[in-house]
Amino acid sequence: MNRLILSFSLLAGLTLQAQDLTGYSAKGAKTQEKLETQFRESIDKSRFKTHLKTLTENPHIAGTPANEKVKDYIMGSMSQAGLDVKSYPYEVYMSSGPGESLVELISPETMMLDQQENALEEDPYSSHPELVKGWNAYSGNGDVTAEVVYANYGTKADFEQLEELGVSIEGKIVIARYGGNFRGYKAKFAEAHGAAGLIIYTDPKDSGFTRGLVFPEGVYYNDSGIQRGSLLTADWTGDPLTPYEAALPRNRKDSPERLDPKDAGLHTIPVTPISYGAADHIFKHMQGDAVPNGWQGGLPYTYRLQGGSDLKVRLKVEQPKEFTKVYNIVGTLKGKTHPDEWIILGCHYDAWAFGATDPNSGTAMLLSLSETLGKMAKNGDRPDRSILIAHWDAEEHGVIGSSEWAEQFKDELKAKAVAYINLDAAVSGKNFGASSAPSLKTILADATKQVDYPYTDETVYEHWSRGNDEPRIGNLGGGSDHIAFYMHAGVPSLSGGASGPTLYHTNYDDFFFYENFVDPEFQMGPTVEAVMGTLSLRLANARLIPYDLVKYATDLEIHFENATQQVKHFSSDFAGFKASSSAISSLKPTAESVAKALEELLNTERLSKKKTRQLNAKLLALEKSFLDSEGMPYGDWYKSLYASSDPFSGYASWILPGIQYQIEMQNQYQLDAMDQRYAKAITSLEAKMKEILESL
Repeated sequence: MNRLILSFSLLAGLTLQAQDLTGYSAKGAKTQEKLETQFRESIDKSRFKTHLKTLTENPHIAGTPANEKVKDYIMGSMSQAGLDVKSYPYEVYMSSGPGESLVELISPETMMLDQQENALEEDPYSSHPELVKGWNAYSGNGDVTAEVVYANYGTKADFEQLEELGVSIEGKIVIARYGGNFRGYKAKFAEAHGAAGLIIYTDPKDSGFTRGLVFPEGVYYNDSGIQRGSLLTADWTGDPLTPYEAALPRNRKDSPERLDPKDAGLHTIPVTPISYGAADHIFKHMQGDAVPNGWQGGLPYTYRLQGGSDLKVRLKVEQPKEFTKVYNIVGTLKGKTHPDEWIILGCHYDAWAFGATDPNSGTAMLLSLSETLGKMAKNGDRPDRSILIAHWDAEEHGVIGSSEWAEQFKDELKAKAVAYINLDAAVSGKNFGASSAPSLKTILADATKQVDYPYTDETVYEHWSRGNDEPRIGNLGGGSDHIAFYMHAGVPSLSGGASGPTLYHTNYDDFFFYENFVDPEFQMGPTVEAVMGTLSLRLANARLIPYDLVKYATDLEIHFENATQQVKHFSSDFAGFKASSSAISSLKPTAESVAKALEELLNTERLSKKKTRQLNAKLLALEKSFLDSEGMPYGDWYKSLYASSDPFSGYASWILPGIQYQIEMQNQYQLDAMDQRYAKAITSLEAKMKEILESL
C-alpha cells in the first residue's frame, strides 16, 4: 500500500557537515565517521538481488501458506545474521481471499469481462498457477444488475459534483478510476450516495498506453493490468474488530474482546477492480451526458456520465471474511550501552502477488542490512542503542500487522523509541526521496551526503536535490506502516527510499519486471542500504539523541501560515491563529538555545552517564507533546495534533490535522478552539525544552 500522496515542504537549514554531527562530541564524530565508512564498505552488494529473487518466487498474500514460507525465510535470514528474532502472532478479521466474483455486461450485448491479467510469453512469472483474479479486500457481498454511472476518481468532490449536475447514483453501479484518493473512500462515498455496487479500474491516462510503452515492452499498465487493494476505512488503523488493543490470538487469556463485524463499519456493497481493457466494454456503450472538464480519461472516445437504460451490468462478489493468523517478525541487535532506546526500521512482507517492488524491494534491502549490521556486531562494532528490524504482515489489508504491534507495545514505544523508519517498497526505482517528521529531516539529509549515487558522479544528496540547493522532504501521509508509530504513539518517523514507475498491485509486479525495468544493474538496493544503515548507526551511536529541535519551530511557522491562507479562501476577515503563532514565536529561540547548549555540553567533561540517560529521556518526550488525549474529530485513535492521514483521501498528508479538518468542513467557529489546543501543545513542547536547559 505504498502510494503515499506527499505534501512537500522545502528542507531548510541543512548546514551540518559530517564532522559536526548532532549529538556527538568532536572526538565522537571522528570515531563515528570511521565506523560509518566501515559499514558501507562491508555491504555485500550481491545480497539484495539474492534476497529479492527468493522472496518473490511465489505469490504470497497475507494469511496464505506461501506467506508463511516468506516469514520463515525472513526469520532464518535474520537469525543467521546474528539478530535476536521473534515472531508476534495476531488473529485478525480480514478477507481470506477473493472468493467468487464476476463482472458481466448484460445489455446491449452479453459478455463476461476479464478479471485477471493475461499470461505473457515474455514474463514466465505471469503464468504462475497460484495467481488469482483482481479483488478488493473487505468488499461487501452482493449480486446486482443495474445501470452505470461514471464518477471520475470517486473522490468526495466528485460525488458532490455529480449531485450538483443532477446525476443520481441511487441503485446504480458506479464505475470510477483509480487515483485521487484511497480506494476504500471511493467505496465509502459510493455507498453513502446510494450506489448498488462499485467497479474500479486503472485508466490509461493515469497509467497506460497514453503515458508510454506498456508491459512487457514498458513500465505502464497494459489493457489487462488490474490494481488490487484493501477497502478498509474504519475510524482507526489496524484490525477492524480490536481498535486501540492488539488483536492477540483468541486462545490467549489476554486476548481482547472483539467488536461484532456488523458494528465495525465495513462496506456492504460489492466492489471489484478491473482493467481498462475490460472497462472499455462498458464505457463504449454509455449514452449519457458528456463529462465535465477534468473527467476525461484516456480511452479513445468522449467519456459520459450515465450509461443509459439500455446499458446494464451485473456485478457479483461473494468474499469470505474470517479470523486469520498473521505474523510480525522483529529482529533485534541489542545496544551495548542504551539497550532500552530503540531505532526501529520496518517494511511489510505480504503482497498482492509477487510483490517485487511493493513491498519486497524494501524487505530484501532490510535483510541485507541485517546481515551487514550483524557482521559488524560479530566483529565488535555493536551499536550503542538497540536497532530493531521489523517485517510486518497484513499491511496490504489495511496496515494491520504494524498497527497491532504498535498497540501492543505502545507504552514501551513512548518510553523507548527514538525513531521509526519505514521502508515499504524502498527500492522500487532510481529516484531517492523521503517524507519525515521535522526532528529527523536534517539527520536524514545529512546521511545521504555520505553515500555515492551509483549512476552519476554525485552523492545521493546531490542527486536528490536535482539542482536545488537542498532536497525536498515531504510530510508523512497515510498508506503504510508508519501510521501507528507516528500518528497514534507519537514516535518521530520517516519514510524513504528510491522510487520509480511500478506495476502497482498487479500480478506483473514480479522479478522479471524488476530486473528488466526497475533496476537491471541492481545497484539501488545497496545504495538505499548504505543510506539507511548510515542513518540508523548515526541515530544509534549519538551520545545525545540527534533530533533537529529548531526544525519544529520553522516547520510550524510554515504550516500555520499555509493554514491561515486556506481559511482566508472562505473567510477573508480571518485574523489568523494568534495563540499558536505566539507559542511558535516563543518556541523558536528556546529551541535554538537548547540546541546550542547541548552542542556545547557534548564537548565538556560534565556529561556523565547518568546525565546522558536523563537528557535522552527528556529528548524522547518531546514528540509526545503533540499527542492529544481527545484525538482527532474524525477518529480519536489518531492522537497526533501534528500529522495524520487525510480522512477524505486516505493517502494525503494532513499537517495540523485538527485544523485541516475544520478547514475542510469550513467550520470557522471551531478554529479558535483548535488554535488553543495547538498553542497548548506547542507550549508543552517548549516547556519540555526549558526543562532540558534547566537541567544542564
